[in-house]
Amino acid sequence: MSTVRSVKGAHRTAIPAAHRRVTLASSVVGAVIVALDGTVLTVAQPTLQRDLHASFARVQWTSTGYLIAVAGLLVFAGRLGDRHGHQRVFGLGVLGFGVASAGIGLAPGLGWVIALRVAQGVFGALLQPATLGMLRAAYPPDRLAMPIALRTSAIGVAAASGPLLGGALVSQFGWRAVFTLNVLPALVLGVLALTVRPPADAEAGGAVNSDPEAGVGAGAGAEAGAGAGAGAGAKTGAPAASGPLDVPGAVLLTVALVALVHTLVGIPDSGWTAATAFGLTVTALAGAAFVRRERRAPSPLVPLDVLGSATVAAALGILVAASAAMFGTLFTASSFLQRTLGLDPLETGLRALPGGVMMVLGAPVAAVLLRRFGARATTLAGTLLLTCGVLLLSRLDAASTAVTVGAGFLLLGAGFATVMVTATAVVVRQASAGSAGVAGGLQQTAMNIGPVLGIAAAATLLTVTPGSVGLPLVTLAAICTAGTLLALRLPGHKTP
Repeated sequence: MSTVRSVKGAHRTAIPAAHRRVTLASSVVGAVIVALDGTVLTVAQPTLQRDLHASFARVQWTSTGYLIAVAGLLVFAGRLGDRHGHQRVFGLGVLGFGVASAGIGLAPGLGWVIALRVAQGVFGALLQPATLGMLRAAYPPDRLAMPIALRTSAIGVAAASGPLLGGALVSQFGWRAVFTLNVLPALVLGVLALTVRPPADAEAGGAVNSDPEAGVGAGAGAEAGAGAGAGAGAKTGAPAASGPLDVPGAVLLTVALVALVHTLVGIPDSGWTAATAFGLTVTALAGAAFVRRERRAPSPLVPLDVLGSATVAAALGILVAASAAMFGTLFTASSFLQRTLGLDPLETGLRALPGGVMMVLGAPVAAVLLRRFGARATTLAGTLLLTCGVLLLSRLDAASTAVTVGAGFLLLGAGFATVMVTATAVVVRQASAGSAGVAGGLQQTAMNIGPVLGIAAAATLLTVTPGSVGLPLVTLAAICTAGTLLALRLPGHKTP
């Protein structure tokens, strides 16, 4: 135990507090830029469609093209961060994101907008895993929960304020203004990330995995200097990942994820067709080939300490289930409030506001609970709150009051914030420092697939019971319950 404490103390000396604060600020701002971009685009799409004289189906590709590009490349981009440094990859990603945003603001036609949105997806894939990888490198595992919680709260603020800000910009300046919104902060952040060198220990993957709750052999890793995957990098001052990039593995994973996301996105419009079955078959075959490849590759894209970890798999499954339930419920409830109760978008947003407020306030509380009670108990509480919120909203009808709706969204926000903080902390902490980028890429992939899955399921079930939210939301509650069962496989609380 004394060895572990001395290693942790050495790390805290090696990584200056000022660097940690800058890293946290960069991670938060980078995540907010991406979150804000997605929410304001939703508001701008109708005006964009009208001004560019485009069909609804073509305009939807401004979202679909981005989503496919980012989902397919997140894990590969995370591995690049492990090899070349998360701050460097983050800088390239956020700088490219800002340049692509400026290009969209000047685009002469919809084709250019779609192409540049795909480019945004590529750069977004670079920066998103790095926002978690940088935190993993700068903070010891036992102190990661609060930085992740602050990042989650900031995303909640962006998600809540995005539609209001986007609506104001579109009303006053047109749809192009929403894309120029993040250009300046992205360019400044990108230049700083590329020109300011991090401390050598931080670039090396820094934090020794000495958290007793992380469950990855902390003591042995601290004594050996390399057991957690960070020791070699800490000695050399270079990122811990080594060996050639697993390009075939990256291609297989990209094919699987692109096929899955493209198929799920198309289900609400086309339903379950032969094309849907073909897309899911491609996903299954490419996914199986990827796993087979990774188990045999000398330098796998996803290291075996991540690929073979039951704890990481459970945490990722929880994130998929929780985000599917959350965003599927938001889609269903928003549709009901506007189409059945006749509320306008602003009134709908105000009814859902308690959820956003609880996401912002609940994330730091979740970090405290995680440290006090452990991942298993905290995640169980979060999934139960989320399930209760979904079930409460499943009882919506024409007589539902604002209090009932607000209570349902409040439970949703509290539960989702808790799950997102705890499951993300488990994924990032469980992986070695040299695999932090891959872990971040997997977490972001789960957070991209879950909402698409939830919305596809909800949209399909709404066609079966039009005008009623019961069947879709009870189904989503069942999906969330699966996340509750997976939470039983997370580490319990252990007193240091």
